Amino acid sequence: MSFTDPTVTELFSYVLDFVWIDMEHNAMSLETVQAHIMATKGSDTAALVRVPWNDPVLIKPILDMGADGIIAPMVRTVEDVELAVAACRYPPDGVRGFGPRRPIQYGRIADADYWRRANEEIIIIVQIEHIDAVNAMDEIIKVPGLTGIVIGANDLAGSMGHMGNPQHHEVQSAIEAVVSTARKGGVYPGIGLADDPDALMAWVSKGIQWVQVGVDWAHLARAIDTSVGRLREHITQQQSP
Repeated sequence: MSFTDPTVTELFSYVLDFVWIDMEHNAMSLETVQAHIMATKGSDTAALVRVPWNDPVLIKPILDMGADGIIAPMVRTVEDVELAVAACRYPPDGVRGFGPRRPIQYGRIADADYWRRANEEIIIIVQIEHIDAVNAMDEIIKVPGLTGIVIGANDLAGSMGHMGNPQHHEVQSAIEAVVSTARKGGVYPGIGLADDPDALMAWVSKGIQWVQVGVDWAHLARAIDTSVGRLREHITQQQSP
């Protein structure tokens, strides 16, 4: 999700298992993010929010709005992953401060019931997009509470000296190693690509367990380009002598 209009999230919630609400690369306020999260209510779609940075100050209000999980970008070390997990969990398992509103149904759920469930159910995903994180994967997967990882292929390529070329064989080999290590450690590996089912299916065959299926504007652009292109072609054929 990159648009600010939450009806886009509502539209996609009829078909997707989760929506990825992206604060890292888009102009989204906290109010906008909350509206996107609310748009998934009544569906089976989980609301995951990629925060702008791996910072407890940024993570706390997102969870207090009722997000089902967070995606922390650009982790590089075990300590970075431990910070992300701690920010999502209440003591004694973490450092999250208590102050939910929507998640406790405005006081209708007991605080104690919520914090116990939250510590067990919050989805915590970190983005592997630097060679340092690739090299630390054996230890990263051992961090208690980590749910999954997601590959950031473009930035990973850049950190390996192949900016703009995530298809480079060294980058692809690194990704495959990350996927294998994550699966062995019981951490769910994911990847985000353009809206290309064939490319995504190829990664599923290599062990990827969850996929981000493109971005809202790409789906819109492809749909309008296809429809208008076909229509213009038909009109041109009709006008031909």
